[in-house]
This record gives sequence, C-alpha cells and structure tokens, in this order.
Amino acid sequence: MSDLVTGDAVVLGLRPARLPSRALAVLLDLVVYGIGFVVVIVGLVAATASLDEAAQAAVAVAGLLLVVLGVPIAVETLSHGRSLGKLACGLRVVREDGGPIRFRHALVRGAMGVVELLLTFGAVACIASLMSERGRRLGDVFAGTLVVRERVPGARVMPVPPPPPWLAGQFAGLDLSAVPDGLWLAIRQYLTRMNQLDPHTGAAMAVRLADDVVARTGTPPPPGVPAAAFLMAVVHERQSRDAARAFAAAPNPSPVPAPVSGAVPVVAPAPAVAPVAPSATAPPPVAPPRGTGFAPPA
Repeated sequence: MSDLVTGDAVVLGLRPARLPSRALAVLLDLVVYGIGFVVVIVGLVAATASLDEAAQAAVAVAGLLLVVLGVPIAVETLSHGRSLGKLACGLRVVREDGGPIRFRHALVRGAMGVVELLLTFGAVACIASLMSERGRRLGDVFAGTLVVRERVPGARVMPVPPPPPWLAGQFAGLDLSAVPDGLWLAIRQYLTRMNQLDPHTGAAMAVRLADDVVARTGTPPPPGVPAAAFLMAVVHERQSRDAARAFAAAPNPSPVPAPVSGAVPVVAPAPAVAPVAPSATAPPPVAPPRGTGFAPPA
C-alpha cells in the first residue's frame, strides 16, 4: 500500500497497480482501439474514394492519429482516468495526491504512451514499471500520475476484545457524552490490532488513548487498571448502552375495553359528602419572610 500525502496532510492508503494488471488493461484498450481504427479507416476509404492517393494517405494518417492519440486522451479526460481496459481490470489513473486527472495529465500520458507502448512494443513501459517502486511508467512520471487499484478485497472486521471479568460494570456511571467519534474509532482500531503491534509501541498508544478518554470524561480509572483493559471496559460500556437504547421496548399502556353495543352504561352514584362546619378558629398569622442578605435596590 502506498502512503500518499495530500496538500492537507491527509494520508491516502492507495494500492498501486502492478505490471500484470496494467499490461492486461493496455491489451484490452489496444484491441478496442484497433477495432475502432479499422472501422474509421473503412469509413474514410469509402468517403474519400474520389480523392487522389495523396489525399487518401493524409486522411489515413489523420485517422490513425485520431484513434491512437486523440481517443485515449479524450477517454481518460472524460472518464477521469478510467479507460475501457482499466475499467474491466478495476484500475484508475489518479494524480500523485490522489485527485482525478485532467486534460494535461491525459495529454502527457498519451503522448508518452505512443513512444513507450506503440513504437517500442511496450518494452520501455515494462522496464520502467518494473524499476519503479509504485509501478509507474515514464508517462506517469512526466505527468505526475499513478495507476491505482479500485477494487480491493474488503478487510475483515475484527471484534473488540471483551474486558476482564473483574472490570464488568465498573464504569456504569461514567459520562461518555463528551468522547468524540474520532476517538472511539481510534480506540476500536487499536483494540482490534493491538496483538499485531510491538508491545512497547502498543502500550504507549494505549496510555495515550486512555489519557484522552480520562480528559474528556473527567473520571480517572481505578488504581492498578492497565490502560488497555480500561479501554476495553469503556468500549464495552458504550456498546452496552447503545444496545440498551436500540432494543429498549416502549411501555404498552393497558387497553381500555370498548363498550358493548346496545348496553346501557352504569354510572356509580357519587358518595355522600358530609358538610364541613366552618372553623371558628382564625388562621395562624403568617410570619414575614426572612432576609436573604441582599439589599433591595433603592
């Protein structure tokens, strides 16, 4: 995998295409362009039958340049680096920073491709691709482009390891609302790959991630808890809360029976209330409110 860095300092994980897949894509393109060249030449010969031999030769050369140089440049420009052969092989031409190519990139690639692929029968392109670390031919070097693989096998999602049993339920009251999604993603990636890391490097990453969680929750872990175990327990607590919110059943109110058709509703008589005699005693005097210590405004 090639670590390409964009202008925004973003690392792109792109897989450069190697010589076999690129050669197959070029062969497919040449077959398609050859068929197109034959069709164009037959049409031009039929259309220029009344012209002299010099004019017919000039038209044939123009048709050859159109098919060999103009069509590949137009296809790569309009499709943003996907020709028919590259589309069939799952390849694409991109800039060195990972962005889509433009006309000038396709023009340089097409002009150099005439020399690399056609005049030398692909020998120069094969040698340059084998010597390049990322499989680039001379057209890619001069144009500042790279052929990458678009269809890559998907990585298997590894589950987060469970926390130790003695930490289960220890962080039920922890406030996790201030932990951002980016930090959760970093913690999950670390926990799923910590067995593949160097022990010293993995321990340092666990301590740094645990410090970030503590800084956002405001609650330090219990003394003696390793950083990796703390991260496992916190992630398990978050997953438990998400599952509880997702599968919590709403309370069903008790159904009210519908009245039977034709039945007369029975109304219970109201209970008799004894009259209350007015109290002869006066209400106790209300004490004035006590002062709050603040002087009212004048």
